[in-house]
Amino acid sequence: MTLQADVPAPPGARIRRFSRAERWVHRTTAVLMGICVVTAAVLYIPQFAVLVGRRELVVRVHECAGLALPVPVLLGLASRAFRADLGFLNRFGPHDRVWLRAVLRRDRRRASRPAGKFNAGQKIYAAWIAGASLVMLGTGLIMWFTHLTPLMWRTSATFVHDWLALTMSVVLAGHIGMALGDPESRRGLRTGSVSRDWAAREHSLWRP
Repeated sequence: MTLQADVPAPPGARIRRFSRAERWVHRTTAVLMGICVVTAAVLYIPQFAVLVGRRELVVRVHECAGLALPVPVLLGLASRAFRADLGFLNRFGPHDRVWLRAVLRRDRRRASRPAGKFNAGQKIYAAWIAGASLVMLGTGLIMWFTHLTPLMWRTSATFVHDWLALTMSVVLAGHIGMALGDPESRRGLRTGSVSRDWAAREHSLWRP
């Protein structure tokens, strides 16, 4: 990451943040994740199960959405911009430690929270949700193909799957809450561009 050049920009100037392929990956993954969460709620909360009924159909929808979850990311690897952003998300620098310390101290000054294209919180979230999704996929397959694994494996997989699903729901709710509090960030995912003022304020080390 390099410091953003101090170049005067006209009021309202916008810069590109995400490509069309990146936005497609995010939206498709969000839809599939939403289906997984909603169908899981129907399967595990009796009140929802009674309202919806047709448990076998809900189970099939849940399984199909879970199996399809990695597909958008795998297809997105064909995009150079997507691969570049994966590299940014997977790379922590000294400024990320500064950002985390400022958050832990609840220091709200922007100067104390330096960030590249993605801040440390976004990097941690991306790594956690990717790992959790793989664990959910693996445990789900063990629960699905019951004849291929011993009972202890299936019991353990069910325990991990259920509790990790609950944890993911809480983390996803926090992610959505953060997004609702930042309209410009949402605009970037919707249109692909953000205001230069927002980028300089929230991601001061990012140089488009």
